[in-house]
Amino acid sequence: MRFAGKVAVVTGAASGIGKAAVLKLAGEGAHVFAADIDEAGGRALAEASNGKIDFVRCDVTQPSDIEALMNEAAAKAGGIDIVFNNAAAGGDRAPIDEITPEGWDRTMDLVLKSVAMGIRYAAPHMKGRKGASIVNTASVAALGAGYSPIAYAVAKAGVLHLSKVAATDLAQYGIRVNAICPGFINTNIFTASLDVPGEMKEQANAIIAGMSAQAQPVARGGQPEDIANAVAYLASEESSFMTGTHLLVDGGLTIGQRHAWDKETPGMFDALVAMEEAAKAGAAA
Repeated sequence: MRFAGKVAVVTGAASGIGKAAVLKLAGEGAHVFAADIDEAGGRALAEASNGKIDFVRCDVTQPSDIEALMNEAAAKAGGIDIVFNNAAAGGDRAPIDEITPEGWDRTMDLVLKSVAMGIRYAAPHMKGRKGASIVNTASVAALGAGYSPIAYAVAKAGVLHLSKVAATDLAQYGIRVNAICPGFINTNIFTASLDVPGEMKEQANAIIAGMSAQAQPVARGGQPEDIANAVAYLASEESSFMTGTHLLVDGGLTIGQRHAWDKETPGMFDALVAMEEAAKAGAAA
């Protein structure tokens, strides 16, 4: 029970990595405020928790929602000890020579600005609390090209650097700030923004699950629980000598994606784009 008596806030909490982190932290004693725009998923999570989880609706593209979330958690629980800024999606998928200013800004608001404002509005409620820890979801896309569309990659690189510089700002208050760089994790983030019918998204998720076991040197797909375990470590006193850094949890993906040595295997993003184009062609026919 590493988090007995601790108060945690998790964004993007209703599914995937966020949900796994909520269950991990609550399972080890934390009172968790789970935030998401998915009200049905978030409320179901809270209702099954025997009071360990509170759901708060929060659209992280709206700074006022983030401020209200942190204020509510602090008011109800007396402060905040742990924040996991996790909410994000793939964003605009256009290349740099085609992306619109609006598409760029939407992606930055969702993926980067939301994390900055999560830190901004949580920090006043964390000052002076023993073991205060902020964890941000970055990505392998922050470390190199070819893992995601460009706007998402740049935003995640921003999250990585934000975690470093925020750690220096907040050290005086005893607040640690670190990031996690997930690799190929089996969640719906890859298909959430695909412009295809729901049944094709389910098909795409199944294809991704099959591909994930072969995408990196570790011969299995990454699971949300793999990231939740890393979050718990960075949120706990076990990592008390770590701040301003990141954990790479990618099964070795950054050593080399499979299509780097197997030319018959397409890159994951290329495969998803091809599926979307095929769906559009079928609809037009």
